[in-house]
Amino acid sequence: MKKLKCDIGIIAYNEAANIGKLLTAIQQQKLKNVLINKIFVVSSACTDGTDDIVQKFAEEDERIILIAEKNRRGKSAAINKFLAAAESEFLVLESGDTLPAKNTIEKMIEPFSNPKIGMTGGRPVPENESYTFIGYAVNLLWNLHHQMALISPKLGEMVAFRKTFNSIPEDSAVDEASIEAIIREQKLQLQYIPEAIIHNKGPENIADFIKQRRRIEAGHLWLKEKSDYEVSSQNPAILVQIAKKELWRNRTKIFYFLGTVVLESYCRLLGWIDYKILKKNPFKWDIADSTKNLEKS
Repeated sequence: MKKLKCDIGIIAYNEAANIGKLLTAIQQQKLKNVLINKIFVVSSACTDGTDDIVQKFAEEDERIILIAEKNRRGKSAAINKFLAAAESEFLVLESGDTLPAKNTIEKMIEPFSNPKIGMTGGRPVPENESYTFIGYAVNLLWNLHHQMALISPKLGEMVAFRKTFNSIPEDSAVDEASIEAIIREQKLQLQYIPEAIIHNKGPENIADFIKQRRRIEAGHLWLKEKSDYEVSSQNPAILVQIAKKELWRNRTKIFYFLGTVVLESYCRLLGWIDYKILKKNPFKWDIADSTKNLEKS
């Protein structure tokens, strides 16, 4: 079997706490049918030493290439820099504040042997402890994301796709969803791969939770208006269906569950106000600092 060659794009903004762990995790991937050709790190006006760390890795691994932006123009603009530089037919896009499990890239690229598959995504697993309210809320949302993706693929945090387009809208605040829309428009299929684990870290305080969730809601409203595309997490019928099952499965946490519903509803309301009333499109957003520095390796 001919190996499937891929390029990896890491989008980084002040990721000094995690970028070294991430590059190491990519270098240590267990690969059999997949070949990693290039690893591009698009660094957007980093001021914390991220570029220095990447350069040291690049000196020892010729596959690693730093693309340093002097000005921060948003994640989607950085993704377009990666798309312009990429050489392979299959691309992996990963945020700088995540860590893939050792076989994740293999599992995400192998499905492209089927020409009908246009995009794949793995399962984000937060390392937040669930005994606190905010930790429970983070784990609940990502578990709902998992259950939802099993019904209707919803891909995020780390995705792979065929290089069938040259750019995404630079004013998109939901880049993976924008790629989903393009892939769907090309009549290609999405595939969720729950065995492909991506470790991430959700917010550790309510302020960061609200900052992150309202931005995502505003981004999805923008996508619906501009591309007439709606991700599955915006489907109330699916959301209510899986939420009921989750509540029944973990009935002892009913007050945390209800609190999360109230908090998420508040964030969605804020996102709606931001986009519909205040005409804000947060494609260049403030970082939620508590989501950085993962401990898993």
